[in-house]
Amino acid sequence: MSARMLALPGLAMFTSVGFLRRGGRQGMRSRVEIFEQIRRDRAREGLSIHELADRHHVHRRAVRQALSSALPPPRKSYPPRARPAIERWTEVIDGWLEDDKLAPRKQRHTARRVWQRLIAEHQAVLSETTVSRYVGRRRLELGLMHVEVSVPQTHLPGAESEVDFGEFWATIAGLSVMLWMFVMRLSCSGRAFHVAFATQAQEAFLEGHVLAFQHFGGVPGRIHYDNLKPAVVRVCKGRDRDESERFIALRSHYQFDSFFCIPGVKGATKRVGWKEKSAGSAATTSSRSRKSPRSPR
Repeated sequence: MSARMLALPGLAMFTSVGFLRRGGRQGMRSRVEIFEQIRRDRAREGLSIHELADRHHVHRRAVRQALSSALPPPRKSYPPRARPAIERWTEVIDGWLEDDKLAPRKQRHTARRVWQRLIAEHQAVLSETTVSRYVGRRRLELGLMHVEVSVPQTHLPGAESEVDFGEFWATIAGLSVMLWMFVMRLSCSGRAFHVAFATQAQEAFLEGHVLAFQHFGGVPGRIHYDNLKPAVVRVCKGRDRDESERFIALRSHYQFDSFFCIPGVKGATKRVGWKEKSAGSAATTSSRSRKSPRSPR
C-alpha cells in the first residue's frame, strides 16, 4: 500500500490509498459528511456534478452547495414524529434487550420473539414490522451487534498523525498562568508541532490544525484523536461519535480522515509525548503562543 500526495491550493496533501474510506458507521450519514465525501471525490477523481450526484444519490443542487462550502445550508426543522403503536412498549423491549447482554447468543431475543412476547404477555396491538424496526435500531444503540477486531498498525510516511489538546502551567511575566497546548505528531517520523493557546475554545483547537498543516507543508491522510470535546459532541458505542459540525467542516475542507480512541480500553489512548514532560519543559517546546480570537456571534 503506497502513499501518494494530492495538490491543494498553496498546500500539499498526503494520503494513503487504504484510508480513502472512513471507518466507523456505515449507512446513514449526516449532510456534513455527505458534503465531505462529495468534495473529496471531486478533488481526488475530478468527477463532474452529474457523476457526483449519481454516486451519492443527491440532487445536483446539493452537489453545487457542497463544492461551494463545506458547511451545508440550514435545514428546515420538523417536530419529531409520534410513535403511538410502539411508544408504550419501549421500556419493556429495552429491558429484554438489556438482559440479552448477559445471555448466551443463541438465547437472545429475535425481533419476532419480542413481538410474540408483547402479544402473548402484554396483549399489545401492533405489527411485527413496527417491532422489528425498533429492535434493530435499539440493538445498534446498545452495542448488541458490535464486533471488535484487531489489526496491526503500520505508519506510512505522511499517512497518519496524532493530535492532543491539553492544559499546562507556565510562568509569564512572573505570573503562573494556565495555557492549553495543541500538539500534532506524525506517526511515521515522530516529528511534532506544538502551539500554546490562552483558551481551550474550539476556535483554538481548529486553528491549531491549520497552523500544523502549514508547518508540515501537508495534511496527513488520517488523524488520531482521544475524544477531545472540541471535536466530539457525544461518545457513542465503540468508535462511533457525534462530531461537531465545525470540526467536520474543517475535515471536509482539508480532506483528512479522523480516528477516535475507545475510552477505557487499555492501550487505546494515543500519547503524543508532551504530557510526559514537566510544565516548564512543555512550555519550552511550544513553537508559538497565541490567543485565539472569538468568532462573531
